Amino acid sequence: MDAQQPTSIRDVVENGLCIGCGLCEALAPDRWVMRMNSEGRLRPAPLGSEEPDADASVLAACPGVIAEAEPRGHKSDPIWGSYMHMHEAWAGEANIRFRAATGGVLTALGAHLLKSGRAQFILHCAADPDHPMRTRWVMSETAQDVASRAGSRYGPSDTLAGLEVALARGERFAIIAKPCDAGAVRARAKYDPRLDELLVVVLVMVCGGASDLGKSQAVLDELGVKEDDLTLFRYRGHGNPGPTRIETKDGRSFEKTYQEMWADEAGWRIQTRCKLCPDAIGEAADVAAADIWPDANPEGDDEGFNGVITRTPEGQALVEAAIAAGDLVKGADHSPRDYDHFQPHQVRKKRALAARLRGLTHAGRPVYAHTGLRLDELDTHDPEEEAGAEQRARSGRFDDKVPSL
Repeated sequence: MDAQQPTSIRDVVENGLCIGCGLCEALAPDRWVMRMNSEGRLRPAPLGSEEPDADASVLAACPGVIAEAEPRGHKSDPIWGSYMHMHEAWAGEANIRFRAATGGVLTALGAHLLKSGRAQFILHCAADPDHPMRTRWVMSETAQDVASRAGSRYGPSDTLAGLEVALARGERFAIIAKPCDAGAVRARAKYDPRLDELLVVVLVMVCGGASDLGKSQAVLDELGVKEDDLTLFRYRGHGNPGPTRIETKDGRSFEKTYQEMWADEAGWRIQTRCKLCPDAIGEAADVAAADIWPDANPEGDDEGFNGVITRTPEGQALVEAAIAAGDLVKGADHSPRDYDHFQPHQVRKKRALAARLRGLTHAGRPVYAHTGLRLDELDTHDPEEEAGAEQRARSGRFDDKVPSL
């Protein structure tokens, strides 16, 4: 059976291929707006009648329809793809290193771009000040803005909903986002020359998957806290990895260690598109920053260290400039095999993807097209992966819902 791609935005959402990046709202704001659905996932809601033909520009760059990376590094690895260099690093400013999720590399690079004048603003995401458990897209214009918004957001985020607003400013900018967002931006650049003119770099984290809002709500339920009572919901940071910290309007505070928050993988509530992600390692970005704990398990808090994978000459030049300016501190060099050890789950997923996609095809489900990501070359032809994906698709576990207004 030949694989079929989704043919409409509804097709993407209902088959579990949407990650809620927000691109549809950016490109078609008269037809789509991002809303939380009943499953706690940010998804596009139709503003009127749905017209797949009118959404062709969205579908041409949607991560649920197309996933690709153009190798631009001088080195390559079957698992980790094209790259310039791999090494350890951390923010030169102690406050950024402490506040950020790990070593503060992405925050430090964003701050460096603004201080050096290479970019006028950064499009990224941050906690919604009115609803701290939730995330919204923001544009930071100063290094202080970027630093104040440091830290991972594990729930739904629609950073690309701000893409058209960013482009309309006509100023040079950078993006800090998820790997799937980077892929969407690169695909969109084929049709919008403003991106080549204005977008300086795309920076991403190596991603373990985005939870739906139910993961965060489960924490509140356990603590007996209502979302409306929150003044803070910080997932990580203030140490590496730092605790999840919750504060309320009446002065209560709660903390969970990283291990308490994430030890039970069954409760992560990772979105379906993440389980099928062909590029969680940021191959479409200029720079990818990673956690580098042995076997992906922190052994307690430390000062914070990131792994850095520079993917392009532009990314390498940025990192070198930030090091020269003291905004970033370089540590030991790494190899792809080091990253196998730091992120073994990424290796397993990369090898399993071809079988999972075949399982969806056998179940009659659409799948995204993919190029430059070596899924076929890495195919282990694992019958259990294939059968498992088919069974989950047929049982409806991959189904999702388009929200209503």
